[in-house]
Amino acid sequence: MTEQQKKTKSKFLSYILRHDPASIGLELDSQGWADVNVLLQKAGKKITFDEMQEIVATCEKQRFSLDTTNNRIRANQGHSISVELGLQPQEPPEFLYHGTASRTIQLIKTDGLKKMSRHHVHLSLDKEMATKVGARHGFPAILTIRSGQMHRDGYLFYCSDNNVWLTDAVPVKYIEWA
Repeated sequence: MTEQQKKTKSKFLSYILRHDPASIGLELDSQGWADVNVLLQKAGKKITFDEMQEIVATCEKQRFSLDTTNNRIRANQGHSISVELGLQPQEPPEFLYHGTASRTIQLIKTDGLKKMSRHHVHLSLDKEMATKVGARHGFPAILTIRSGQMHRDGYLFYCSDNNVWLTDAVPVKYIEWA
């Protein structure tokens, strides 16, 4: 599978497992898991089991998880549909980072970071990953989030299976501007 094919198939899995399983007639359980055989059957020739395994194993952002039997798959975070990932609140590091397009900075300076159509705001452990995330949306802007202070002030944080930190919102007062 070429890198372009892998990217296309990964985007397909993201769309199906995070946003619209019904578009191929797939149902997820309450925790976002899909039966692998059903997914592959409903996906037709868009993806094979071996391609799916390769994507799960090699995706830099570790967007997906297979269960220990390789019978179920789910997205680790980023859902716009209702799922319960079973994440428990955790104490975050003192600082986390958020990558966004530079064109959104003025709005963020007014409203802070909001989850928009997703379940949470996504935060990265390091500036490198935040830069990659921000670059997907245009020229990247990296924000430093005072997550430790937010946590001490009562905000909840969760860490997904692929080490993306999640919170409901980030008020402006916790954002450091570069």
